[in-house]
Amino acid sequence: MAKKGTAASRSSFMTDKVSTALVSISDAQPLSVQAPIIVSYNDRIRPLLDAVDRLRNLKVMKEGIQLPTIVVVGDQSSGKSSVLESLAGISLPRGQGICTRVPLIMRLQNHAALESELSLEYHGKVVHTDEAHVAEAIDSATREVAGNAKGISNLPLTLVVKKNGVPDLTMVDLPGITRVPVHGQPENIYEQIRDIITEYITPEESIILNVLSATVDFSTCESIRMSQTVDKTGLRTLAVVTKADKAPEGLLEKVTNDDVNIGLGYVCVGNRIGDESYEEARVEEWKLFENHPLLSKIDKSIVGIPVLAQKLVQIQATIISKCLPNIVNQINDKLSSYVSELNSMPQSFDSVAEALTAFMRILSTAKESLKKIFIRGEYNEYPDDKEMHCSARLAEMLNQYSDELQGRGEGENEPAFNFLVEEIQILEEAKGIGLPNFLPRTAFLTILQSKVKRISRTPVQFVDKVWGYVEGVVVSVLMQHTDSYPKLQYSTRRAAHNLIAKMREQSVDQVMEIVEMEKMTDYTCNPAYLATWNTLMLNQSKFMEIIENDCLPSVMTIKGYGQLEIGHLRQFKNVVQEAFDMKMRIIAYWKIVLMRLVDIVALHLLFSIQNLVNKEMEKEMINELMGPLGGGIERMLDESPSVAGKCERLKNSIKLLKESKEVVAEIMDKIAVNQE
Repeated sequence: MAKKGTAASRSSFMTDKVSTALVSISDAQPLSVQAPIIVSYNDRIRPLLDAVDRLRNLKVMKEGIQLPTIVVVGDQSSGKSSVLESLAGISLPRGQGICTRVPLIMRLQNHAALESELSLEYHGKVVHTDEAHVAEAIDSATREVAGNAKGISNLPLTLVVKKNGVPDLTMVDLPGITRVPVHGQPENIYEQIRDIITEYITPEESIILNVLSATVDFSTCESIRMSQTVDKTGLRTLAVVTKADKAPEGLLEKVTNDDVNIGLGYVCVGNRIGDESYEEARVEEWKLFENHPLLSKIDKSIVGIPVLAQKLVQIQATIISKCLPNIVNQINDKLSSYVSELNSMPQSFDSVAEALTAFMRILSTAKESLKKIFIRGEYNEYPDDKEMHCSARLAEMLNQYSDELQGRGEGENEPAFNFLVEEIQILEEAKGIGLPNFLPRTAFLTILQSKVKRISRTPVQFVDKVWGYVEGVVVSVLMQHTDSYPKLQYSTRRAAHNLIAKMREQSVDQVMEIVEMEKMTDYTCNPAYLATWNTLMLNQSKFMEIIENDCLPSVMTIKGYGQLEIGHLRQFKNVVQEAFDMKMRIIAYWKIVLMRLVDIVALHLLFSIQNLVNKEMEKEMINELMGPLGGGIERMLDESPSVAGKCERLKNSIKLLKESKEVVAEIMDKIAVNQE
C-alpha cells in the first residue's frame, strides 16, 4: 500500500491545485474606459473569494487564523473614499473629519443582473439598502456600532455590493489617519486609529493598499510610516496616488523614483468631480492621463481606476492561492487541538456513583504525584518549577539545618581567651569530699544541658519550616488535580491544612522530646566518641607542660580552636587538668549529640512524610468530604462555572472550525471537479 504523503507534500499539492485554478489576470485584455471596471474573472476564482469571505463571516480570525485581506489605509483627506467609490460604483459617507469610524469590509461582487443589490451586515443582522441610500445606511450602522459622537470602534461593518461591472474584490477600509482631534473626538484619537490599522496590516496575509495624495510629499505621509513599520521591504504594499490633476508637477518622478519603497508599485487615478456618473468619470480620467502635458508622460500601465481594479484582482488571486493551503492546515491543527482539549476536560456527573468514581480517581492521581516528588524523587511533572523538586529542596533544608547546628559548636562561638573558664567554674562549684582526679558527672551534665539548651529551638524551627514547605507542595498538587471542582477544592484544602497541622504538632512534640532526652543524660555506644576524645587528649601533655612551666610561651594550638592563649589558666593548676579532660570529653560527645539531632529528626520527618502520602492524606480527605462539614460527594455534581464556560468556548470554537473546514473542503472539491 502506498504511504500517505507528508503534511508538506499535501500542502504543496494543494497549492498546485489552487494555483492551477487561478487564471493569469495579467494576461487579460486591456480594459476599455467605456467598459465596466471588471477583469475577465474566471468562474473558478469567484468560489475562492467566496470561501474566504465565508470564513471571515464565521469569524475564524478569532481563532488566530489570518485570512488574506486587502487593507485600505490613508491619511485623512487623502482621497481614500473617492477611490473606493470609483471601484464600487456607489457613494460612501462624506463630510468633515473622519468619515470612516469603523472598519468597513467591502465585498464587491460582479452581478449579472442590471439591478444592483446592496446590504449591510453588523451585530448579527442584515440590513438591505440601495445605491441612493447606502451612505445613510452606513452612517446609521456606524452610529449604532461606534456611538453618536465622533469616536471610533474596532467592530467592523460588512458592506456587500452586488453590481454589474464591479471587480470581484474584498477590501477592508479603515479610518483615515489624523493626529489632531477635533471637537467631539477623544484626545487619543490618533493612538486609537494607529492601533486599529496596525492590527489589520501586521499579518503577513494582508496586502496594504496605501492611498496617497499627489499634493503631499509621500515620505511625510503617516500611512507610509505605519505600513513601513510592518512591511519594511514594501512587498505587501500597493500605492494609489489620488488628486493627480491638482499636483501634476513632479508626479512622474515620485512614482518612478519610489523613494518610499512601494514593492507592488503605484497606480495614479483621477477623482470624480461633482455629480458626474462613474462612467463619465472614467472617460474624464482617461482624457486627463492621455492629454495632460505632464500626466500623459506617466506609463499607461499605472494609471486609471480600471488598471487599479485589475491589479487588485491579480494581487488578490495571488495571495489567496498562497494562503489557502496554509489556512486548511491551520484549521485542521486547531480543530484537532481543541477536540483533544475538550476530551481532556472533566466530565459532568449525573449520579453520586459517577462523582465518587471521579473523586477516587482524583485522589489516586494526586497521591501518585506526591509519591513521585516526595518519595521517589521524580519531578517530570514539574520540570521547570524547582519548588516542586521536593527531594532536592528537603536535602537542602536538612544540610542548612545541620550547618546551623554545627555552627553552634565549641570552636566557632567561644572566644579563645575564655578557653576552659566555664569548665573551671563549674568544677569549682561541683567539688566535694572524695578521691582526686575523678570527674564529677554533675559538672559534665551541667555543661551538656547548657549547650543543648542553647540549640534547643533550632530543631523545632527546622521541623516547622519543613512542614510549612510540605503543606505548600501538597496543597499545590491537590489544587491542580481538583482544579475543575472549586467546591471540592475548599474541602481538599481544609483537609490538607488540618492533617499537616496535626502532623506538624506531632513532629514538634517528638523533636522537643528528643531534645529533652539529650538534656537528661549522657550516653552513646558510638566508637567515634572515644576515638575523638583520645585524639584530643594527645594535646594534654603539651598543655600541662605550658601550665606548669611559667618560662614557656603561653600559646598553643588545638584543632578546632586554633591558637589559644592559656597563660591565665596557670592560676588554676589544681583543677586545670580536670577541666581540660572534661572539655575534650564535651567536644567529643557534642559531635555525637549534633549528629543524633540531625539523623533522628531527618528520619522522623522522612517517615512522617511517607506516612502522610501513603496513608494519612487519603483517609483525611475522605473523612473531610464525607463528614458533616464536607458537604458530601454531591458537591462534585455542581460543575464549576469556569469549567462550564471553558467547555462552552471550546465547543463553539470546534463548531466554527468544523464549519470552516466544510467551507474549504467544498471549495477544494469544486477545484478538483473543474480540473477534471
